[in-house]
Amino acid sequence: MYNAEKPHPDELPSTAQLIRSTVIAIVAAAIILITIVLPSEYGIDPTGAGKAIGLTEMGEIKQELSKEAEADHRSSLPDRGEPGLISRLLGVFIGTAHAQEKEPWKDEVRFELKPKETHELKVTMKEGEVTEFEMIVEGGRVNFDLHAHAGGKNASYEKARGSTGSKGKIVAAFDGDHGWFWRNRDRKTVTITLRLRGAYSASKEFK
Repeated sequence: MYNAEKPHPDELPSTAQLIRSTVIAIVAAAIILITIVLPSEYGIDPTGAGKAIGLTEMGEIKQELSKEAEADHRSSLPDRGEPGLISRLLGVFIGTAHAQEKEPWKDEVRFELKPKETHELKVTMKEGEVTEFEMIVEGGRVNFDLHAHAGGKNASYEKARGSTGSKGKIVAAFDGDHGWFWRNRDRKTVTITLRLRGAYSASKEFK
């Protein structure tokens, strides 16, 4: 076997060269972190470069998805207090009875929302009236604001970002128009289906 020849001292990098290479590597890593990693992963864009090349929006979407996944995980955790057998049976019977008493949906509205587009729908209700709704979002996610306004009065019922759907009831805070404003912040077209039933006299749609 032959021993490898040791390099000549003149061939080895000097201390100054090593320091300079290290500094260059640190600066390059910092630039990549600030301009690419932070915008694309966390939606943080201190220089504005991420927004210019479309990375900031990607990061914001990732953060919204992460928050939603965490919320879904928390909501799926079992309750500490386990109800007794009789309570569970009563719950099943009561739930079945309510399901049978449900009236059919009065109206169903279905429309597409392209990227960056907005849409608005309002129903006219009197104070104290109740309207039940079910909103389904297919093909992506949307931001929406469920609110009311009339005669200088305003009310906010529900707001969401990156939503795939919602359901519940509107209890009219006052006489006037009550409904939704949607905005598609995603990069693909989504389809929204809204089902309604309850006490409302008319509906209005605005593009």
